[in-house]
Amino acid sequence: MYADRVLSGMRPTGALHLGHYHGVLKNWLRLQHEYECLFFVADWHALTTHYDDPLAIEDNTWQMVIDWLAAGVDPSKAVLFIQSQVIEHAELHLLMSMMTPLAWLERVPTYKDQQEKLTDKDLSTYGFLGYPLLQAADILIYRANKVPVGEDQVPHIEFAREIARRFNHLYGREPGYEEKAQAAIKKLGGKKGKLYEELRTRYQQAGDQEALAAARALLAETQNLSLGDMERLYGYLEGGGKMILTEPDALLTPSSKMPGLDGQKMSKSYNNTIALREDPEVIHKKIRTMPTDPARIRRSDPGNPERCPVWQLHQVYSDEAQKAWVREGCTTAGIGCLECKQPIIDAVLKELAPIQERARALAEDPDSVRNIIADGCEKARDLARETMRDVREAMGLVQL
Repeated sequence: MYADRVLSGMRPTGALHLGHYHGVLKNWLRLQHEYECLFFVADWHALTTHYDDPLAIEDNTWQMVIDWLAAGVDPSKAVLFIQSQVIEHAELHLLMSMMTPLAWLERVPTYKDQQEKLTDKDLSTYGFLGYPLLQAADILIYRANKVPVGEDQVPHIEFAREIARRFNHLYGREPGYEEKAQAAIKKLGGKKGKLYEELRTRYQQAGDQEALAAARALLAETQNLSLGDMERLYGYLEGGGKMILTEPDALLTPSSKMPGLDGQKMSKSYNNTIALREDPEVIHKKIRTMPTDPARIRRSDPGNPERCPVWQLHQVYSDEAQKAWVREGCTTAGIGCLECKQPIIDAVLKELAPIQERARALAEDPDSVRNIIADGCEKARDLARETMRDVREAMGLVQL
């Protein structure tokens, strides 16, 4: 029950490109074999900035799921679902909004940053202000303890941790909590129960972090406790109440090394992308017309690879021997820029060919894609409902 659980999502804002593949999807392909994973389409999040133009969101959603599956995300290894189809996200977001200080939302770094960048949008909306709380609800409702993010997103995970901590502090005390915790310790057995007590004392009296880690590991290995008893012992360990919501950790991912066609980060906003399902002829033309070292005006002019966007693509796609050939040929004018670009064209087309083939098959069988998502949504709802039962009980809400 307490094995590591990973949650990650993507907003359906358009065709996925090589930046998404190298920056996110390749990481998902690895994670799905190492953890229990849930990957979701964040369509409500898309509305926080595209609320005035929602017509493309549904089509983008299905096209993005096709791209995920074509790239190798395996629905037998991970749960794939759509955020808006699990209504419990919205309920938890609403309930947590009752106890979230406004100042916490206003201090999230991306709040003012995005307002300054997206000047063509009116982002003075509650939805935009509250999207970090919705993001926290996405994570906390599945009790996910690992969230893969880049360094720029770490403040959002810390925000989710603070929300979980505040919620548990406010609502984690249940009637007869101490007695229930002691009864749960007895269920550990004599030896494990005694060790748990010793580790708890060391942590609470001396702040021993190693004791805390050892006690958590002890609980994680325990198989014979109910979910409620497990949550009580996690909370009792730290001197609080029942741990209703799990504090997530950021699972730092390396920043994407996929440059765009102009040498900047690959991004739709820079118009420098190669889409995963781009026509091969278009890909060929895009790479052939890429800018190169401005010093190479003529074929006979020597160049410097460090000043050329094509060289950055060689860092992704070429082995050491090929990079040595490029460096030698460029600096001596031994090869022309079109010759330098051809191996990149070949490598990109080779990488995308199986993805595009699988995508064509999936696009021709939309029912199979919808069935995968329907199954994933049901699995996600089951997990979300478990959490919401505990949340409602803790907040004193009537349950029929």
